[in-house]
Amino acid sequence: MSSTGSTYGDIHRYEPARESTAAAIAIVLLTVIEVVFVFLFTYGFVSGWGLTDTGNMFLGGILAVVFVDLAFILALYRKEFLPDVMIVKKRRRKWEDLYVREEDVDGVTVSSDDAWEQVKRAVYPYYKR
Repeated sequence: MSSTGSTYGDIHRYEPARESTAAAIAIVLLTVIEVVFVFLFTYGFVSGWGLTDTGNMFLGGILAVVFVDLAFILALYRKEFLPDVMIVKKRRRKWEDLYVREEDVDGVTVSSDDAWEQVKRAVYPYYKR
């Protein structure tokens, strides 16, 4: 990643989507299969297939196939129809996530008179800010 002219929020890389016809046909076929399995699951659920042990496992298998099929549809769509974009983001340092002020990064010395104040600040990060 080059730092020449890259500021926060700039698009660093943009590659347009391939939009292949084979992927579109595959998505349509997988969607038809998805609709068939959703109908089969709904019919089995309403008909009471889940009241027996075998029917319950069969309905669970159909539901698993529905979600796996949906995962393939979404993966194909993301790979073939969404552009590849990388945006420059501002990286935060670790101490910024811990409510530490910049002047306190290296730590402070502990004196006996303000030890109780530091305990309060450690328990409640927004104490006296």
